[in-house]
Amino acid sequence: MANETDKKRLLFSVTKDDCDWQTFRAGGKGGQYQNKTETGVRCIHRASGAVGEARDSRSQHANKVEAFKRMTETATFKNWHRLETARRLADYQSIEQMVEEAVDVAMQPLNLKTEIKDQQGRWVETAPSALDS
Repeated sequence: MANETDKKRLLFSVTKDDCDWQTFRAGGKGGQYQNKTETGVRCIHRASGAVGEARDSRSQHANKVEAFKRMTETATFKNWHRLETARRLADYQSIEQMVEEAVDVAMQPLNLKTEIKDQQGRWVETAPSALDS
């Protein structure tokens, strides 16, 4: 079994919705079909400014997939990804630390109310010294 620290956490994801898409006539090989239809695709990641282009296929869909892949392989995107990961990890760790501190405060004896059932089955508040013994 994996430890709690071994579990992976998804910090964020990048999808097609995070990008602007442009289509264009690809030109080149492919004959008349390629010269008349917009099969070339450009993918622009808004947050990083990274750009990927594809015009290899006659299929706009195939070029869209390839353009997204190429965009993620650029140095611009990789640098943005590294910085965004570090920023989100820092935010996550500070939130985790805040939660731990809040739990520590909540668990102090003056913030706790403890009750036990008496002989008649009613809940009765106990004194802090009764818990220590």
